[in-house]
Amino acid sequence: MKELIVEIPIWDAEQNIEIDVRVNGKKRTFRYRVEIVNLGTEDAETIDRVSIIKRVIEEYDRDWRLFQIGMPTKKDIPIIFQKKQVNSH
Repeated sequence: MKELIVEIPIWDAEQNIEIDVRVNGKKRTFRYRVEIVNLGTEDAETIDRVSIIKRVIEEYDRDWRLFQIGMPTKKDIPIIFQKKQVNSH
């Protein structure tokens, strides 16, 4: 199994999430950020919304990677980033 789904409470604003996991006795910590991106008005063109999302992802802190794009509402969309892991090997 590569993925495990953990339900996070509904967010109203940006959140920092830290999850500690033990696999076969070894602890790993995963860090996530949820960014709520304003998509403009309900009447905004789809291409404009895509451009907004693309710009946010391209300009985001390089220590973080895109993890998931959530379900949009009429005015915003949650974008989840995961902190890149540093290999200790």
